Amino acid sequence: MFLTDYEWQAVALSLKVSLVAVSLSLPFGILVAWVLARCQFVGKSLLDSVIHLPLVLPPVVIGYLLLIVMGRKGVVGALLYQWFGFSFSFSWHGAALAAAVVAFPLMVRAIRLALEAVDTRLELAARTLGAGRWRVFFTITLPLTLPGIIVGTVLAFARSLGEFGATITFVSNIPGETRTIPNAMYTLIETPGAEMQAARLCAIAIGLSLVSLLLSEWLTRWSRRKLGGNAATGLHTATGRFTTQHYQ
Repeated sequence: MFLTDYEWQAVALSLKVSLVAVSLSLPFGILVAWVLARCQFVGKSLLDSVIHLPLVLPPVVIGYLLLIVMGRKGVVGALLYQWFGFSFSFSWHGAALAAAVVAFPLMVRAIRLALEAVDTRLELAARTLGAGRWRVFFTITLPLTLPGIIVGTVLAFARSLGEFGATITFVSNIPGETRTIPNAMYTLIETPGAEMQAARLCAIAIGLSLVSLLLSEWLTRWSRRKLGGNAATGLHTATGRFTTQHYQ
């Protein structure tokens, strides 16, 4: 399948935007998921609702909110432009921000479910054997949550690839800058005689999403086989002296 420069440009930009959006969202996604799964505090339900709000809001509304908050004359965007000369408006950085906001709830939800499935007795056993809080998190909690992290990351990536409404509202549809695959398809559909180009981009979008989901399934199975449900290994790593005899 031969693509025109216009199509390659849209594909490359979509991949860049999606990868940046997911990479920057992942640390915050793990943090927020951990807070929602393990902490009890006043306003937790409100925070949970706000985090998942992009799932139910129209993408155009999200794009408009980003425009009035992060735009060059927005509440936060004006300060960024005044102090650092940086603006999200009409740039691929803004497209990545829009994609990250829309996809963030999917990532948080998947990671939170994985965290809630972790047996907290394993963490408690490691703590009683002398492991610190951070060591327990990185050697027991995080590895056991890996399948959920993989699923959340891939879902967020696939959602970022398909983002349209928030992107076109926030950063417009500029060739080579914010014209991702959905925006390019929208332009081609409106252009007489460009049906084949639109069909090619449609096929590429389907292919990328399918490959992402298949890769997610393979990585999830691989991580579960690698973990093998053997929490004692993680406890041994966390404490430096734990053996499987403690479970007998």
